[in-house]
Amino acid sequence: MTAPLLAIDDLKVTFSTRNGLVEALKGVSLTLDAGETLGIVGESGSGKSVTAFSVMQLLDRAGRITNGRLTFRGQDITRASRSMLQPLRGAAMSMIFQNPRAALNPIRTVGLQIADVLRAHEPLSAKEARERALKLLEAVLIRAPETRLDAYPHELSGGMCQRIMIAMAIACEPALLIADEPTTGLDVTTQKTVMDLLAEITARRGMAMILITHDLGLAAQYCQRVAVMEQGLVVEESPPATLFGNPRHPYTKRLVA
Repeated sequence: MTAPLLAIDDLKVTFSTRNGLVEALKGVSLTLDAGETLGIVGESGSGKSVTAFSVMQLLDRAGRITNGRLTFRGQDITRASRSMLQPLRGAAMSMIFQNPRAALNPIRTVGLQIADVLRAHEPLSAKEARERALKLLEAVLIRAPETRLDAYPHELSGGMCQRIMIAMAIACEPALLIADEPTTGLDVTTQKTVMDLLAEITARRGMAMILITHDLGLAAQYCQRVAVMEQGLVVEESPPATLFGNPRHPYTKRLVA
């Protein structure tokens, strides 16, 4: 049997707050195969984004993994050093953040920001990186990409900034793409365009994707499996047709209703 691309085993994460310790994840276990799309749904505060940030080793300084194991491509990355993570983040695993305007650097052009990702992992000249960045903008269907390369984030719409984030995330063709609420703040038409684009890119490049969303409809349409989280735990997991057609857990039933 082939090992999963990503395995999360009994993961517990605690945050230090002014009021003491808060356990954000209470024993999360999930697996993801190569090329698969897994949806994680649940209300705000259920632990969806904390799970993603744990996988990427991007937890806030107040947060720490207290138990469990994270395995990526058979390698234990639970408490990986910075030198171990450097070649992985951005190249083998990458993340699309909730708010693209906040995630993008406001004082660098989007072309330079995409080039930064490429040059961090590949020995490219500035000219070569710019050419690759241009092709990535074309891949995410941005019109007049030559002009947009030299634009700053504030000069672009929310939907276009989200496409820039997607271009950065797929720049090095990672095996794992985590999309954390990738359609937040977008109108319905732009949401569909972004999701169709993500589905097409991941399928064409053979990427696995974790889609974190509040939108059960998106999870049902774009995911092969869906995990439901409540209060730091996965309470139910199955293919979307089963999950939404015949939910078993009381919390899932309330969400669907």
